[in-house]
Amino acid sequence: MRYLLTLHMNPTLWATLTDDQKNAVYEGHGEFIKLTTESGEMVETKALAEPADTKTVQVKNGVAQTKNGGYVESEAFLCGYYVVDVETEARAVELAAKIPDAQYTAVEVRKIVHEG
Repeated sequence: MRYLLTLHMNPTLWATLTDDQKNAVYEGHGEFIKLTTESGEMVETKALAEPADTKTVQVKNGVAQTKNGGYVESEAFLCGYYVVDVETEARAVELAAKIPDAQYTAVEVRKIVHEG
């Protein structure tokens, strides 16, 4: 079963972390990627741009309207994800707990129900 593990950034919270804590997060991602790659559970991972570099498109009355920023107006934003292929949901949750961001924000675990 494949699961999407989404990571969220809160810039206000990130600003309160020490340089050592931030570096531990960065290094922790390297360790997580190594762990899931070696176990064969890694499918893919992506880091995403900040909302300031995002365009949101919505069609109203047949006309595309574009705005700067993310769809959800919030301080926290989706900043990246992992896709893992695991035997059980429990394993997906176990892996999510190993992602360093889980110490400071939540990591969402969502089953992938369709791939095109």
